[in-house]
Amino acid sequence: MNYATFLLRNSKPSVSLASYSGVSGSSLMADLERSNLRRQELKKNFTVAGIALVALIIGGATFASFSSDQSDEKITEVTIYSGRSEEFIAPFLSNWERESGIKLNVRYGDSAELAAQILEEGQNSPADLFLSQDAGSLGAVSAAGLFAKIADGIGSEIDSKYIAGDRNWIGLTGRARVFAYRPGAVDVLPKSISDLTKEAYKGKVGIAPSNASFQAFVTALINEKGEKFAEDWLKAMESNDAQIYLKNSAIVEAIDKGEISLGLVNHYYTWEVSEALGRDIQVANGFFAPGDIGNLVNVSGIGILATSEKVSAAEDLINFLTSAAIQASFTEKTHEYSLIPGSKAPESLPDLASIGSPQVDLRSLENVQRTQDLLTKVGLL
Repeated sequence: MNYATFLLRNSKPSVSLASYSGVSGSSLMADLERSNLRRQELKKNFTVAGIALVALIIGGATFASFSSDQSDEKITEVTIYSGRSEEFIAPFLSNWERESGIKLNVRYGDSAELAAQILEEGQNSPADLFLSQDAGSLGAVSAAGLFAKIADGIGSEIDSKYIAGDRNWIGLTGRARVFAYRPGAVDVLPKSISDLTKEAYKGKVGIAPSNASFQAFVTALINEKGEKFAEDWLKAMESNDAQIYLKNSAIVEAIDKGEISLGLVNHYYTWEVSEALGRDIQVANGFFAPGDIGNLVNVSGIGILATSEKVSAAEDLINFLTSAAIQASFTEKTHEYSLIPGSKAPESLPDLASIGSPQVDLRSLENVQRTQDLLTKVGLL
């Protein structure tokens, strides 16, 4: 069973319909983590003044230039389902509205919930675009044949490795998996995820099996190394007394408190926890040896629904979000990576090209059901 089938079978009423009331519906599964820390910090950063800043960043550039190939009628509204939080993405979308003169109807929610909603709606979906927080949800919609191919030249600034091979979606920001650690508490830093099963790390490593980013990592591990390898590694981690947490931020907080020495998280959580606490924390980010699956880079991304009749406007929004100025602002505000080659890395982190991330087909991360079954089998869920 793939991710798309799993989402539909496990759908539940949606609890987040903010800003778009034109869709009724039930939705679905899964906890793709949106910690309160992230919400509070991003909400603080993106005030009305923040919106003005975005406008200044892009100067007087005009992104809207629509062809008449869709319709002789002027496009006045576009509907987008957004798995990125309102606090994060709304200022950028508002700026595009001003530049283009087009109103955006935005439905906010969990990426997996919105993906399942699109699958349920099928050819009747009112959405023109789907903006997801992770590649797995994009893969689910793509696998169902509900995305249109994005024209060559759209999103051209983005590194091709973060664009689906069939051009059904384009990456917007990168999130690197790292081991966060407490300097001085670990004698020898690990070179591989396999090192974490050794006696030297017994009881010192934190993981979050119920978290979507950890599950995406395990999915990649299964795809790259095989299910037997992944099962053996998970069992070895459990036998080595890996400490279980609900989310990434809790792992970072535990490292700062000295409860554990190291944990598997996304790279931006050290910054996020520090900002939320209002002080420096005793936590640093580390990367495994180049090519190790522990260095997985997942992405947020966007695709155009095959049923949309507003493709030119949708393409213009994608060009806006993938422009150098907006990509730089993403990095500044959230410490996520820009996906433009050669772009500046988040503060105190290596650039994306030097991380040594493994070559992973991000579309394959949609098969989360198998991963969750495996985590349940070994007793981690």
